Formats: sequence, structure tokens, C-alpha cells
Amino acid sequence: MTDTSHAELARVVRDHAGRLAASLVRLIGDFGAAEDLVQDAVEAALRHWPVDGIPERPDAWLYTVARRRGLDVLRRDALYRDKLALLVWPTQPDPGDQLRLIFTCCHPALPRAAQVALTLRVVCGLTTAQIARAFLVAESTVGQRITRAKRKIAGAGIPYRIPDPDELGDRLAEVLAVVYLLFNEAYLPSTAEQPTPVRDLADDAEFLAATLHRLMPTEPEVAGLLALIRLHRARAAARFDEHGGIVHLRDQDRSRWDRPAITEASRLIAMAAAQRRPGPYQLQAAIVACHAEAPRWEETDWEQILVLYDMLLHLAPSPVTRLHRAIANRYVAGPAAALGEVDALAGVLDGYHLLHATRAELLRDLGRSDEAHAADRRALALTANPAEQSLLRRRLRWAENARRPVGDDVEETGVTPFPG
Repeated sequence: MTDTSHAELARVVRDHAGRLAASLVRLIGDFGAAEDLVQDAVEAALRHWPVDGIPERPDAWLYTVARRRGLDVLRRDALYRDKLALLVWPTQPDPGDQLRLIFTCCHPALPRAAQVALTLRVVCGLTTAQIARAFLVAESTVGQRITRAKRKIAGAGIPYRIPDPDELGDRLAEVLAVVYLLFNEAYLPSTAEQPTPVRDLADDAEFLAATLHRLMPTEPEVAGLLALIRLHRARAAARFDEHGGIVHLRDQDRSRWDRPAITEASRLIAMAAAQRRPGPYQLQAAIVACHAEAPRWEETDWEQILVLYDMLLHLAPSPVTRLHRAIANRYVAGPAAALGEVDALAGVLDGYHLLHATRAELLRDLGRSDEAHAADRRALALTANPAEQSLLRRRLRWAENARRPVGDDVEETGVTPFPG
């Protein structure tokens, strides 16, 4: 397969695999069969596109091939003639299909981690490797969770539908986790195939969060997640330089931030807080709002951020949240205190690159340059994102030249992996 056709197929599969699967599941009613049909279509593209060229509508081409194979499945269904009329690939995506399939995957009969992993793989099109990095677990673990979840859905005959209103509460936490992790991958992709933020994924995540907010306007955590996403997107224009490199928060041009979006997100946070039911997404949004509302880096309210992190740890304790709290504590109690907190996490987060990148910054502040150099090397070995790799290599070069990097602190307001 030519490089061009291979790249185009990879893009189409990444952007449309979830939509393809959702449309096929709606008609066939079987997750495994729908995924098999998509895979058959991809294999057909691998054979035909290098010879025939890339079709004008590659997503529709894949659906047509999957449809033809799906007819064989439907012919075994007594109602197949009624369904044939529905087998048309829509010109525009149907977000309702995606949301419906998310709620289906997030069925309380499945373990929580399996619900989220299955949804990210089948509906959102993330790879097993991307999901494993989000959960900070091995790829094999994620693969087993997904396989068991699909078997459970098929064996239990779990229906493909949005649950009734009285069932939403049992699924909402997992649905929000899916949207959160989908945006997390868009915010800073975990793999080399996507070196800069993936706008399609970010658009999908914000749309899903906004749709949930319209459906459930009194749910404070829904409003909190929507605010969190909008706050992060509000500074998207300032997060990367012209070469795709990361521009850290203290060095970003705040005049390029989307102030109306920040104002709207702050309104959502206030509306959620009025419900007096605090939750992790509301608190994360409030932390990011502290940064977004500060006119200058030097005016950041670090004491308030620490309070919010303490509340977050009370509601949703996790090692990654403790790491982010330690980063904030650097600006309150100093690098020595922060380093003590980070070192206490080494046992559980040794495979997480931000732990080592954070240690490097703190060690450098304390004049322990050799140890900082080693920590940066460890962080570099653990990340696959080119923007992060570029930053770490710059820091290593600066250290080798005995120069102190200015303004390259670890990102304080990034979204974090999902505990589980």
C-alpha cells in the first residue's frame, strides 16, 4: 500500500471507526459483528485503494463495503427487508448514534473500567495502546477488559438504546469518564501518530458534553465537565508554537486566550456550585479557572489551587492528582517540600513520564543538576508524544550546556489519566 493511501486509510479509520460501528450496531444489534464488518472493510481498502486510488468519499466507501457484508447478517433476520431501507451512509454524522452507543456500552452490568475501555475503543476509535496509557495499565489488560465486556453484552442481550431517565444515574459517571478521556487524548495525544491536538476529538468531546448538559441541565458534574473542556480549549491558540512545540502556561500569550469562552465556562462553574453537590469535574474546572482568570502568571492564586486540590483528593483520591497538587505546592511551600511529595509517589507512578519530568524541574531548582538530567532522560523514554519529546530534549541540551531553562515548567493544568 502506498504511503498516501495508507495515511488516508489510517485517518478515516481514526475519524470514522466509531461512527461506522455505531451505525452498524444500530442495525445489526451486535457489537462484535459490527466491529468485524468494519475490520473487513478496512482489509478491503488495503487491497483496493493502492490499485484503484483513494475514493472521493473514503468513509462512505468503507461503509458500503461493510454494508454489503452486513446484508449477509441481515438476511438471517426475518426483518431484514425492513432494515435494508435504513442502510444508507449519512452525509453528516448522527451524534445521537454516538451518544446512544456510549450509553449502551456504559451498562451497569459491566465493571466500570470495562465500560469506559469498551466505549473508548468501539465508539470513540481510540487504540488499545491509547486507552492503556489513559488508565496507566498494560495493553493486554485493556484488551482483556474489552473482550470480556463485548462477550457480556452479547451474552446478556443488553439492548442498544439510551436508558430510561430513571436509569441515567447508574451510567452517568462512566459516560462522563468517556467524554473526559476522549478530550484528554485530544488535548495532548499520547502517541506519535498525533503530535498536536486532534481537533476532531476535541470537537466530539465538547459536543457530547454540551449535549449531555442540554439533556441534564441540573447535573452539576455535567456542567463541570463542559466547563473544564471549554476552559482548556479557550487557550488552545497559545499552547503550541509555530513548530508544534509546547508553550507552557507561564509563557503563553494570554491575549490569545478566548476570553468569552472563559467567561462562559466560569458561569457554568458557578451554576454547578449552586447545586451544592461538588464533584471531581467541577473541582478540576475550578482549578483551571484559577489559571484562566489570572491576568498574569505572577498573579496566580496558588493557595486557592491547593485548597481545591485537597478537596479533589478527598472526593477522588488518585496518585496523579497528588502529583498535580505537588506541582502547585512548589509555588507555595517551595521545591523541597514539593519534591518530598513527588518522591513519595515514585512507587506507584514510576512508569508515568510526568512524574520524572516534574522531579527534574524540582531537582534543578534545588541545584541537583545530575539527578535532574537523569530524571529528564527517564521522562523522555516514557513519552511517545513528539511535542513532549521535543521539550525534554531541549531541556537535556540546555543541561548539557550548563544553561538553566527559563519558563519550561511542567504543565500545571493538563487533564490527567483516568484512575483505574
